[in-house]
Amino acid sequence: QVKRDGKIWTQTYEYGKPTGPLEPIGRSKATGTKVTFWPDDSIFEEMEFSWDVLASRMRETAFLNKNLKITLCDERELEPRSMEFRYAGGIIDFVKYLNEKKESIHSKVVSFEAETQDGAIEVALQWNSGYSEAVLAFANNINTHEGGTHLEGFKNALTRTINDYARRQNILKEKDGNLSGEDIREGLTAVISVKLKDPQFEGQTKTKLGNTEMRSFVQATVTQHLAEYLEEHPKPARLIVTKASQAAKARAAARKARELTRGKGLLESSTLPGKPIRMTRRTTFC
Repeated sequence: QVKRDGKIWTQTYEYGKPTGPLEPIGRSKATGTKVTFWPDDSIFEEMEFSWDVLASRMRETAFLNKNLKITLCDERELEPRSMEFRYAGGIIDFVKYLNEKKESIHSKVVSFEAETQDGAIEVALQWNSGYSEAVLAFANNINTHEGGTHLEGFKNALTRTINDYARRQNILKEKDGNLSGEDIREGLTAVISVKLKDPQFEGQTKTKLGNTEMRSFVQATVTQHLAEYLEEHPKPARLIVTKASQAAKARAAARKARELTRGKGLLESSTLPGKPIRMTRRTTFC
């Protein structure tokens, strides 16, 4: 059903083809589309819908589309259950949700957005005291699990901007090496969402974005806005850089420990087992 131009229109389909013409069935001042479908067991391998899977996907979609209201109802049981999803903060609320049970090192979620003729970008990020990273990338609401050009642009900009700031503030000394991307992203929770008119995905599952223009667009946007945030918020900026620096030192110490252990093992294994060699004196006559 489609509500448009003051009327309610309806049409039915089977196997992708209409079974009848588009017909008006009433009047309405509202606008919108309602789709009702029954799964076909000749097409779907699994006919049982999972509440948890649907709820997770609906929640994710609501986060990615600010102020979009989604109501999920399950009427299969004697006592139907329903859940409503709506987030005024969009992906900012998404990051808060992901960090809900973690200790953040800066209270406010860093966020920014930009738009050009190539598309639009939204970014939200926050560091916590943990050791794992959770960086989620989306393209047209599709979770690109394998990343792609938008995620590459984000990571490149993040690493360069944090290192540049640390150098300018003399947190990284001249003798110190640059912080690696892995060190900087330790404890980071981030959501990158891009919208494109003509998305190009790699593979059938659409889990990796291939649009090359998005790499430079995302990189330029993150570089500009993150640099501004770091300059305008010196206290959380120092906490972010300090955490990355500590991660780098811990990683270096762990590497040295592994090398020492490996070296000791090699020395021990170089001694051949068996009886000791008995040396004898030999006289040679010429």
